[in-house]
Amino acid sequence: MGRYLLGRVGQLVTLLIYLAVFVLPGDPIRNLAGHQQLPPDTIAAIRQHYHLDESFWQQYGRYILGVLHGDFGTDFYGESVWDLMSSGWPVTLQLASMAWVFEIVLGVGFGVISALRRGKLSDHTLLLLSVSVISIPAFVAAFAAQLLLGVKAGIFPIAGNEDGWPMSYILPALVLAAFGAASVSRLTRSTMIRSLQADYIRTAVAKGLPRRRIVVRHALRNSLIPVLTFVAIDLGYLLGGTVVVEGVFNLPGVGQLLFTSIRQQQGSVVVGVATALVIIFLLLNLIVDVLYGLLDPRIRVV
Repeated sequence: MGRYLLGRVGQLVTLLIYLAVFVLPGDPIRNLAGHQQLPPDTIAAIRQHYHLDESFWQQYGRYILGVLHGDFGTDFYGESVWDLMSSGWPVTLQLASMAWVFEIVLGVGFGVISALRRGKLSDHTLLLLSVSVISIPAFVAAFAAQLLLGVKAGIFPIAGNEDGWPMSYILPALVLAAFGAASVSRLTRSTMIRSLQADYIRTAVAKGLPRRRIVVRHALRNSLIPVLTFVAIDLGYLLGGTVVVEGVFNLPGVGQLLFTSIRQQQGSVVVGVATALVIIFLLLNLIVDVLYGLLDPRIRVV
């Protein structure tokens, strides 16, 4: 049943994305030529070679048959889509995983501080900070961080990954994680306040248990269930959000590959990357369901 649903979702996603690329205005062959004017015979031959002269359903059916045989096709430069994704995934995964760690550590940490100091200056300050971060567009935050911390302060590299891991990824990962961390902090704060007011916490306090043990082992553990759902799903959004961040910081990952392929109307590349992101998203949801039982003994996976 799971394999059937996964297959159906994959077919639907590839169909919608392929259709979106197909209806984009412009001619991808003329885009490849740039300012040069290609002879009509050359354009017709290239279109026939890449089956662009066929209908949408013929192109999509040809693509699906190739995927079923493990062939994601090639781009208009003759490079394998699988090889393009393979070269970009390490960069994207390093960026997204670092941003995910920043999101969890900063979000949960600030959320716990806000809950424990509810109504005080630090709580109001963190609330104002989180709202401000969420209100800033991603590309604005990326350019601002690049200018202030990269160009003026000279703390981090401003672009590229020549400095290697982790220096080349810290600044873009912080920008990528900022929006999720702000949401995680507010979610952690609300669930922690609810847990601290529960009867089992009052019982633990009455028994004289240390405050640190009450907060970490009892209140925080039960508060992490909704937070876990959010951060697991948000990892999929982080992978998708690398499109903007990788573009600003010039990181040669899958996000930049997707952005470039959309502009060039490289349908096979766009569908291949998007399908991989959807599969990762579905697998993360499965992992979350399994982890529920580890965090809360009352929950059992049937």
